[in-house]
Amino acid sequence: MHRRTFASLLAAIAPLFASGHAWADNWPTRPLKLIVPYAAGGPTDAIARMIGTKMAASLGQPVVVDNRAGAGGTIGVDATVKSPADGHQFALVAPGPLAGMPNLTKVPYSLDDLEFLTLAARIPSVIVVNRKSGITSLEQLIAKAKAAPNTLNYSSAGAGTTPHIGFELFKRETGAAIVHVPYKGAAPAISAVLSGEVQMTMVDLLPILPFAANGNLVVLAVAGKTRAPQLPDVPTTVELGLPNVLMETTYGLIAPKGIPAGVQTQLREAAVAAINSPEMKERFLKQGAIAATSTPAEYRSLMQAESDKWRGVISSAKITLD
Repeated sequence: MHRRTFASLLAAIAPLFASGHAWADNWPTRPLKLIVPYAAGGPTDAIARMIGTKMAASLGQPVVVDNRAGAGGTIGVDATVKSPADGHQFALVAPGPLAGMPNLTKVPYSLDDLEFLTLAARIPSVIVVNRKSGITSLEQLIAKAKAAPNTLNYSSAGAGTTPHIGFELFKRETGAAIVHVPYKGAAPAISAVLSGEVQMTMVDLLPILPFAANGNLVVLAVAGKTRAPQLPDVPTTVELGLPNVLMETTYGLIAPKGIPAGVQTQLREAAVAAINSPEMKERFLKQGAIAATSTPAEYRSLMQAESDKWRGVISSAKITLD
């Protein structure tokens, strides 16, 4: 009796296993949607389109970028969380909506609502000044800020953004008193330095490369452990005696929770292969980025560590969205 019952149970559930395997084998069945939680034309959008084009070639389906900008990236992440968990929707995100915004305001998701696929790229943050400021080194900047507290200004892309958090971390570690001037986005924040409205900013490497090349901006330091390949002569904050001033934008691919394991594996493998291709690595370098992949667990752990770091800076600097 028990054998017959067990055999009947196996017969009943066998189609479920078979259909699951078939689903993974047949995936993808339609175009994929790659959500970008920021406006078109920015660095995240550019990286997403490069990855999407390469993945489409290997998967045999188009990868369509869907820009869902707003609320510091949280709108796009929320849209990803609420997408069907069938492997046809995923997103490329920076740390802000995962590590920053949840420490500043209530968001409709948590890290547990996501599948972490892999890191995609790293863009180091750099501390830059207007060439007319007369500042030529990080040591000189710190000395000048300490000699005349709150007379120098720095710009950011807005309260709670990576440049804001990064510069407040720099201030905390050096004791330099520099006034924050928020702008609505990275472009106007950089323009403010170029025009002389403010003296400095901390920003992703990518958008300042042309201005560093023509001499309008002076790059004082890379906020990281390793020098940027695009600026090999610029020292790191670690080299300059500031081992805790580490700030970079790490882009990664996430998906809704609950994607079937076989589909998730195929999606991740297609992304990793695209990112690690020699062609993609070269294109990333030209964009000021460094290709970087990881395991899902490594990516999740990194975002948790970033969240903990950002929470400490936000608390000590009393940063709010007001």
